[in-house]
Amino acid sequence: MIDLHTHTTASDGRCSPAELVARAAAAGVAVLSVTDHDTVAGCGPTAAACATAQIEFVPGIEITAVRDGVDVHTLGYFMDVESPALAQFLVLQREDRMSRVRTMVDLLRGYGIDLDADAILKPAREDESRSAGRPWVARAMVEAGYVPTISDAFERWLGHGRPAFVPRRGTTPEAVIAQVREAGGIASIAHPGPLRHDEWLPAFVDAGLDAIEAYHSQHDAATTSRYVAFADKVGIAVTGGSDYHGDASHGALGGVTLPRDAFERIKALAATRRSG
Repeated sequence: MIDLHTHTTASDGRCSPAELVARAAAAGVAVLSVTDHDTVAGCGPTAAACATAQIEFVPGIEITAVRDGVDVHTLGYFMDVESPALAQFLVLQREDRMSRVRTMVDLLRGYGIDLDADAILKPAREDESRSAGRPWVARAMVEAGYVPTISDAFERWLGHGRPAFVPRRGTTPEAVIAQVREAGGIASIAHPGPLRHDEWLPAFVDAGLDAIEAYHSQHDAATTSRYVAFADKVGIAVTGGSDYHGDASHGALGGVTLPRDAFERIKALAATRRSG
């Protein structure tokens, strides 16, 4: 199995890198990528654990961009995680995430939901490489007894159009694609099905998009086939993964696998880019 979309405690995953790799090994995953939101902090320890478990590791990231008020997630693979330009860009991304959390907490307080923003953000303040997000707020709401589940927190309060939703400020998808490629990486649009803006994809391809995530836990067979066909038509590659977070709201580890030939294609493309 090849799973190129997972998350650790460096962003909004529930598993440490070591625990993620242990679970991946138990699930039969042969190739694993960590794609934490706006941070590569989980890549080093995950790579080390993968080496011990004899799992091929692919450095990855999931960067959030914004178009017309909609979050567009771009996956990056095989990039230089030590790239100074990428590091500087991600610092700004994470600072915006922390500001957004504080605004959400302020909005919730107006509805009688009293949370401690400093406590929620403490992991990110103590380790600036960690990336805060809405799931941290949702977990705090569950722990304080305001909602029964994380899903309920999103459905009632934190999801798009809900009372405490705060639109993200961010760079364009085209700029994110350029950042990933500048760091030597392969850029792929994440879970385009739930994005529901296929009309944007040609412009992303024109901006240098390398691939599209055709295989995802929220894509049925027809959706996967549609994106594979689109990729073939425009001459880009495909990627895929479970979007595993270690909770019930996301895909199961190894539950989605990228075909080996598709993986070898992006691996070869990355090698060509690095050598060029």
